[in-house]
Amino acid sequence: MKKDHSISKKIHLKKSIERINKKIDLLGVGCKYNVIHLLNYRLIVSILIFIICFLFLKPGYILAPFITLFFYVGSEYLLFDMQIKKREKRLEEEAIFFFEVLILTIESDHNLNTALEITSSNIESDLSLEFRKSLSEIRLGKSFTESMNDMKKRIPSAAINHALLNIIQSNVFGNSILESLTNQLEYLREKQILEIKAEISKLPTKISIISVLFFIPILLLIILSPVLLEFLFG
Repeated sequence: MKKDHSISKKIHLKKSIERINKKIDLLGVGCKYNVIHLLNYRLIVSILIFIICFLFLKPGYILAPFITLFFYVGSEYLLFDMQIKKREKRLEEEAIFFFEVLILTIESDHNLNTALEITSSNIESDLSLEFRKSLSEIRLGKSFTESMNDMKKRIPSAAINHALLNIIQSNVFGNSILESLTNQLEYLREKQILEIKAEISKLPTKISIISVLFFIPILLLIILSPVLLEFLFG
């Protein structure tokens, strides 16, 4: 296996391995992808697609490179980029409730570590899972700052990462975390409201497109049907 991996690392660019590794991290602790296996599968499937298109499509020598490139780039987008965007949105939705509970827990005279333990153990979410992973690393000997910085690498949301930075600074310098968490919570709420408004503003355009594609042709058919019937059957 070590030989296979060393050969694979020579085949694939170092930048590609690092890029995919970062994207795997951003999919969270539940992601079990292996970067070398993924790159190998994508390369093998791309070669097979190229051969099949080249042999069986009419102008294969023209279409094969474009179809292969489309698969090569598109597979990464579908497998990583699209999933990361969905996870970012889901985490930010979960963060609103998580930070609300965390603030209340800290206000109940609990220190930061204890508050994180209580909050993450009582909330079932992807974000809680990330905090539980970090807290378990701390119990195994990793420093609080190092564990939180590693968690930031697994979070695709800039807003949540900013909150994590505030948590790290609060732990290092001993300053109050409540104000910064409250501000971050307000920012997440406002961002969610703006996203909802943006989706609502897109509705008229979507409805117009649906009308053009479906309703207008049907309406024209109903209006012109007598003329068409007379033309066809005299």
